[in-house]
Order: sequence, then C-alpha cells, then structure tokens
Amino acid sequence: MDNPDFIIVGAGSSGCVMAERLSASGRHKVLLLEAGGDDRRFFVQMPLGYGKTFFDKRVNWMYRAEPDPGLAGNVDHWPRGRVLGGSSSINAMVWVRGARADFDEWRDAGNPGWGADEICAAFREIECAAIGDDSVRGRSGPLKLFVPDRTVHPLTRKWFESAQAIGLPMNPDFNGDSQDGVGLFEFTIHKGRRLSSARAFLRPAMSRPNLRVITGAHVTGLTFEGQRATGVTYMRRGKTVAIKAGCEVVLSGGSVNSPQLLQLSGIGPADHLQSLGIGVRADNAHVGRNLEDHIGTNYTFRANCPTINQQLGPWWGKLSAGLRYVLMRDGPLSVSLNQAGGFIRTDTGRTRPNMQLYFQAFSTVLPRPGERPILSPDPWPGFSIGWSNCRPKSRGEIMIRSDDPFEPPKIAANALSHQDDVAEMLATGKIIRRMAATRPLADYIETELLPGPDVIEDEALIEDFRRRSGTVYHPVATCRMGPDPARSVVDSRLRVHGVGGLRVVDCSVFPNIVTGNTNAAAMATAWRASELVLQDNA
Repeated sequence: MDNPDFIIVGAGSSGCVMAERLSASGRHKVLLLEAGGDDRRFFVQMPLGYGKTFFDKRVNWMYRAEPDPGLAGNVDHWPRGRVLGGSSSINAMVWVRGARADFDEWRDAGNPGWGADEICAAFREIECAAIGDDSVRGRSGPLKLFVPDRTVHPLTRKWFESAQAIGLPMNPDFNGDSQDGVGLFEFTIHKGRRLSSARAFLRPAMSRPNLRVITGAHVTGLTFEGQRATGVTYMRRGKTVAIKAGCEVVLSGGSVNSPQLLQLSGIGPADHLQSLGIGVRADNAHVGRNLEDHIGTNYTFRANCPTINQQLGPWWGKLSAGLRYVLMRDGPLSVSLNQAGGFIRTDTGRTRPNMQLYFQAFSTVLPRPGERPILSPDPWPGFSIGWSNCRPKSRGEIMIRSDDPFEPPKIAANALSHQDDVAEMLATGKIIRRMAATRPLADYIETELLPGPDVIEDEALIEDFRRRSGTVYHPVATCRMGPDPARSVVDSRLRVHGVGGLRVVDCSVFPNIVTGNTNAAAMATAWRASELVLQDNA
C-alpha cells in the first residue's frame, strides 16, 4: 500500500477499532503499523494466559516506572501490550464502561460530543452483552461479553452475602444505570478464548483489500511539511521506511507510546525537548503530563476451605486444568481470576462510587520471580479482596529520556502523592476488614495474612499499603483532550493542537480517568473518534 489515506500507529485496543471503522466503507485505504507481532499465541488466546504474558517481552513492552516515594520507593512494573490487540491481548479482560458522570465531565470540560449520551451510544454499538437492560446494553455488536456465573468459586457468593450484610447492594450489571454494589464482572471472553480488539475488530477487517497491517514496524518519528503531519518513518527488520498519508496520521500507541512519539517528533514541552537536542515543532507543556492511573492493593486471608489455590497449585491440578481447557475450552484457565468486585462510596456525602473492589478466590503471598503469580498460588487455601481509587487526584508524567526512539521513556507515576487518595485507600481498607469480620465470610477465614491482624493503627496501615500497592494498569490523560492549547494536547475532534493532519486516538486523550477499568472506554473512544475522522474526510 504505497498511498494510504490513513496511517494508524499502534494496533492496540483503540487502533484495531479505528482500522476496522475507517476501512469499513471501502472508500479509504488504511495502513495499520504495529511494533509487536501476531496475537495468535496460545497464552494470548487462553484467558488465564495473562499470567504468562505479564513478563513476556515478545508481547509486552515491560516498562518500569521510576522509584516512587508514594509506593515506599518501589519500582513499579508497567506491562503494556506489544502485539496485535495491544493491552487488550494481555490484560485481565474486565469490561467496565465507567460512570455516566465521567463522560459528562469530559463534555463539560469543553469537549462537545463526548458526553455520556454519545459515549454510551458507542458502547451499545460495540457490545454484544448477555445481561442488563435492553435500553442500555448493546445486543448485536462485534464484542461478545461473558459473565462467569457458572464458573464462579462458591466463596465469592459468601463474600456477596457479607457485603450485603454491611449495607452494600447486589448489582447485576455494573454497566447499567448504577455502579453501586457488588457482583460479577463482565469479560471480553468468548467460548473460552480471549476476545481482544484484534479478534473482535481487526481480524474480520483484514480480508479487506483497502486495509493493510504491518507487524514488527516500530514507528520512529512523524514527517511534516510545515506544520502539517504528512506521514511516518518506521524501522522494520533493520530497514528504515518512510511512508506518507493522503489524509491523516492517527496515533493509537496508548498513554505511554503516543506522548513518546509526539515528543520525539518535536511536539511537547519545549524546554525538555531542547535539552535533548530535539527541534521544537509545537511547544505544548502537557504532552506526557497529567498522567492519571488507578493504584491498587489487597488484603489476603487464609481460608479453612478449598480455594482456586488447590485447583492451580499442585502439578496434578495444573495438568487437570490444562487438559480441561485444551479439550473443552472450560475450567479455571478459561476465565479471569478477578471474577467479582464492586464499587463503593467511602462516605455518604459522595454522589457516586469512589472506590473499586476486586474479589479473588486465590492468594499469592509467596509470588515467584519472573511470572505473574496467578499461575503459582500459595500452597494453602487463601483468597484476597483488593481495591483501588476510582478517580485519584495524584498526577504523574511520561517523558522521553533522549532522541532515541528505542529507549523507554521515563515514567514518574507519583502514585498516592495526594493526601485525598491516601485517605480513600485507608478508609476502604477498614471497610474490607468489616466485610471479612462479617458472616458468612468470617466463618471461612482462618486468619488474615496480609497485612496481618497486628497492623491496626492508621500510620501502620498506610505504611503497609504504600509498600504493597501498585498500578492496576490504567494509565490515561497524557495527551488529554480540551479546547485550550495551553491546557490540553488535542481538541474535541482529537486533532493535535498546533499541527495539521495528526490526531491521537487512545486512552491518552481522556480528560480524566473513568470509574473502572479503562479498556472499554478506550474502544468506545476509538469508535466515536472514527465517526469524527470520517466526517472530516468525507
């Protein structure tokens, strides 16, 4: 494809949606460039395989953040998908839209067309949901969603009962009118296989003659004529290739790679770029800044009944689970381990939930180095209850270290640097303990393992969750949307301020983080953005 109309950089959650939508009519030629490789790998397609891909550099950028004072000086691991499907090919597959109020805040920040009505319309067109109200949920979209009602561990039901006993309602659909309460999550899993954006959107579109996908193509920079982006350069198999776009270049590299590529191309904070010897094309102090992320921790308990530890711990359990999956696409390997959770308010004065909960009928007090411990649980029965801030106030940044496009950028998350985030985490930890002390769940607990029953005082509790907390892999807002170039990176049509022919379409454009997992909102953003791109290039 020598003369594509659109060049999309990054075949991740947003890029795959953009490629499908922009090529659907057949009127436009679309080139999709992905630095990683093919997603047809066993541990990518097997839902619980994310335990293996978590540290697999073949499909994962495996970034590392800077030592973080808010996390007791720890260096956080930042997995990001480097494969067709991007992070939707290596994540835990939870499908949570976010609160309607989140998107109305996007609109009210000066971004017309991005309110809850428009975004929820995109969700309905994307989804094929089996639960919820027909007036809210989509039934015929390409993304088939799964609820693990039949496979959920019995201990999960006991947690639901204890949560209800302390006043939390059961919620049958977190993507309905209300997020409040506890219940089962929905997942991007279909017939025992991960349904990433690559499988749901890109694969069906790849047979079109007007769409070309090139893997192993690491984009190294943007090309310009004056202040208009005209194309990209990329490295593949040791050769540098330059290619032009007839209409636009769309960056869909995610919250790390999109600001990185902008900065490498001279779009970003002028003082920082000049210090690295990079010529400034558009001075914008917000490229790479305003980083928001969900930070999570958990309390872990030893149970007096079997948990998933006994299914996946011993070698014979692994063998049984493996055979069951290979032969029937069923069993513990066919689902995520974060099967249930909830959304709560830490005080009655809040208008919507501010904390997300996660229940896991397994425990990993003794993790093994070099792999995510979900495939090697503790040798005793255990479970954990986790939580994270829904709308944290802490802010970080992502900045390139040099003009080398192959050098990972500097990620300074500044986690838990705002006192309100710390207060929310502390309050939720106390709610978790109330749940654990309430029957019937209390009847199944032998002891609290982490942080342990001796950790009681607020100061000690804060020290514990700083030491054990980390990202839950939802970075956003590093190229945030807004009408004022002095306060944002892209406008409400996702066009980069100060240059032409260039848009950013991924979760980096979120004006603020959403209440819940960000993968769903990344896909809906791309669906909505494709409408804008097609309108502007009719």
